[in-house]
Amino acid sequence: MKIKKLKLHWQILIALILSVLFGYFVPDGVKYVAWMGDIFLRALKMVIIPLIFSSIISGVTSMGEGKNLGRLGLKTLTYYLGTSTLAIVTGLFVVNIVKPGVGVEMGFTQSVEGLAENAGSVKDIFYRLIPDNIVDAMAQGSILSVIFFAVIFGFFITKVEGKYKDSLTTFFNAVFEVMMKITLFIIKFTPFGIFGIVASEVARNSDQLASIAGSLAIYSLCVFVALMIHAFVSLPLIVRFIGKARPFAHMKNMITPLLTAFSTSSSSATLPLTMDALENNSGVSNKISSFTLPLGATINMDGTALYECIAAMFIAQVYGVELSIAQQALVVVTALLASIGAAGIPMAGLVMITVVLTAVGLPLEGIGLILAVDRILDMIRTSVNVWSDSCGAVTIARSENEETSVAI
Repeated sequence: MKIKKLKLHWQILIALILSVLFGYFVPDGVKYVAWMGDIFLRALKMVIIPLIFSSIISGVTSMGEGKNLGRLGLKTLTYYLGTSTLAIVTGLFVVNIVKPGVGVEMGFTQSVEGLAENAGSVKDIFYRLIPDNIVDAMAQGSILSVIFFAVIFGFFITKVEGKYKDSLTTFFNAVFEVMMKITLFIIKFTPFGIFGIVASEVARNSDQLASIAGSLAIYSLCVFVALMIHAFVSLPLIVRFIGKARPFAHMKNMITPLLTAFSTSSSSATLPLTMDALENNSGVSNKISSFTLPLGATINMDGTALYECIAAMFIAQVYGVELSIAQQALVVVTALLASIGAAGIPMAGLVMITVVLTAVGLPLEGIGLILAVDRILDMIRTSVNVWSDSCGAVTIARSENEETSVAI
């Protein structure tokens, strides 16, 4: 009889349970499995730069000719950047009010060296956008510089002679596809990474498991509440008052792709269903949907950006690191830019959270604190990502005076 392979989320759940039991009852044996978590983190760091670089260039070049980078391109980018920023600010507001990580004594609160240097002033943030040596910036993992260069590089690919443009576009699309495959391959080992990381943390903090569990519940609730505020308040208000459309009628039309996004945790896999629902149910033209949705699946990650912000703040709070207003602003900017580079695949936010942690000098080991609840939060935030893409398409279509079926 053929044995059916367990789905990834079941594998993760089993790994989590086993890691807690192993770390609690066999603490001396943790040193033999901790390497799995270390290698998993290294693998995630390995794909960050090429994934971001190829993803952003692929997204920028997908805009097409200069005429598409005009009015429609400006509207699309304004919406995507605006809603992602709004999502991050919503998350920052909720996590600063609730403070889910404050007061959690986990035995590894520490002074994080170099935090001030990494955060710097707002002027320093903009300085970091422009690298004096892009190869060195990539080698050093300077994410902001790589993102900026990728945007510029992608834009000017559309300006070169046709044969070169086609070759470069095809090349970077191919690189992006390969990086997605590599990332998916790494994600297959997530259960092992969870086992190594969580077992180590449990063994080190076995006397405070109740506090950890309680804090994770509060952390998860923070993410959930912030996502719901963005999905059911912020985005509908934009659709209603800027797009002049009926947001909840549109939401009803989008049930199939939203459920698919929730089930697969992949905005890319949901893209064909999203386009079909927009065109056939909400009445958005193919001209708008074919331009805004593929771009949105690449750069518009409201839910992911919100999650990255709350996760970074939670980890900072647990480690006892006070982030100033300027440093929290750096979290906002980095979460926004990192979400642009996040691929539309399951658990892409897990890859990109390392970007935010690195930018503010927080230890990557902190990811082990949130891995346990990442899968369910990934499903929810992916649905918010797809919902935001569809709201953007409706809003932009209405701004172009299209008569959609959800128009007021």
